[in-house]
Order: sequence, then structure tokens, then C-alpha cells
Amino acid sequence: MTQPLLQVENAETYYGNIRALSGVDIEVQKGEIVCLIGANGAGKSTLMMTICGAQPARSGRILFEGNDITRMPTHLIARLRIAQSPEGRRIFQRMTVTENLQMGASLDNQAHFKEDVEKMFTLFPRLKERQHQRAGTLSGGEQQMLSIARALMARPKLLLLDEPSLGLAPLIIKQIFEAIRVLNKETALTVFLVEQNAFAALKLSHRGYVMVNGKVTMSGPSKELLANPEIRAAYLEGGHH
Repeated sequence: MTQPLLQVENAETYYGNIRALSGVDIEVQKGEIVCLIGANGAGKSTLMMTICGAQPARSGRILFEGNDITRMPTHLIARLRIAQSPEGRRIFQRMTVTENLQMGASLDNQAHFKEDVEKMFTLFPRLKERQHQRAGTLSGGEQQMLSIARALMARPKLLLLDEPSLGLAPLIIKQIFEAIRVLNKETALTVFLVEQNAFAALKLSHRGYVMVNGKVTMSGPSKELLANPEIRAAYLEGGHH
């Protein structure tokens, strides 16, 4: 096996005395879409924050391209071209769509700015229609598209998506996941996706991990996880067929 792009080894993360992650091992190879599914409160977003340095692991290691980033501050991690579209779509509400995209472009990518913006507008045509609108006036789905597009403006080696489908209509979820699929296929973008919508996440990804109470309980190719009776019963029952 080649060196994984992202490696989480035996990570333990705490909030005060409460252990939120216990002994988590995850790896993401270059060019893969990997998902992490689990119920609300399972520790999925905590893992995302641990990777980004917002809630550092108390023990274990996080490696990116073979380098230890466990204790690195968030802004330095971002400079390694790890971009995140966080849960809750934290966009700049008062800025226009185009200004938001500008905030996403790292300083050394300003030369490609026009070209990259055009790519985002091709990927998400709705953003093109709304380019001069303030981000706060967009619908939830449009804001989510903007959050992902802003992260992509940094030309990331690794895109972290935290609950991109949260609170969105099925049609919008389909559009967003299709855009991620196209990006991965055409540009070999590596994506690590944390998602409550297990069905959509497993359909999109190559491999998946299942998290329960801060532990990874199962992992494997997404097709196998989709077919697994335990996973079907826990996460896929109820209208997702």
C-alpha cells in the first residue's frame, strides 16, 4: 500500500474529562472518497475538529502526507492545503457570493482566481446566478454549495466535508453529492466526508467507516457496508431504498 494521504492513528480526544474519541484509526488514500457515518453525537464532528487542530487529540497521531500534524495549529494545517467545509455552513453572511469565494482562495492562488471562480460556477450553476447576492440571503442549499465552493477555492489536496446534507431537501443533497462525485472523478480530489445520511454517503464514497460512541466499529468498501444487514438496520431503514 502506498502512504495514505491522511492517517489517524489511535486518536483519543477529550472535552474536559469526557472522552469523545477512543482509539480511532482511519486512513484516506489519495484520490479516494471516504465517508464516516454514525448517529448524531457519535463523535464524527469531533474527529473532523481533531484533524483540523480545533480540538487536538490528547493521544495518538494524525499524519498528513506522512508528516505529523497532531499538535499543529489550525491555520498551519490549512496551509498544507487541507480545506474544510464545516458543519453549519459558516459563510460570510454579509459578503456577496463572489467575495466569499475570494476569502476561500489562498493568497498564492489569487493568480488563478478568475479561472477557479468559473470552475465553481460550472460546478454549481446556482452560485453563478447569485454571484452578486449577499450570502446571507441564499437558501440553505445554496449556502451549502457556497461553503463547499469556498473550501475548493484553496485548491485543496484534501477536502473535509462535515455533514454537507444536514437540513437540506433530497434534491439539493443529490446535486451537491453529484458535484463531489464529478470533482473526484475529473480531478482525483481526495474527500473525507462525515455524514449522518448514511445511504447518500455510502453511495458516493469508495470506502466507509462506522462510528459508535467515539469508536470505529466497522469499516470496509462502501458497497459492502451498504449491503451489510447490521448497517441497514441501524442506519438505512426508513425510506432510503
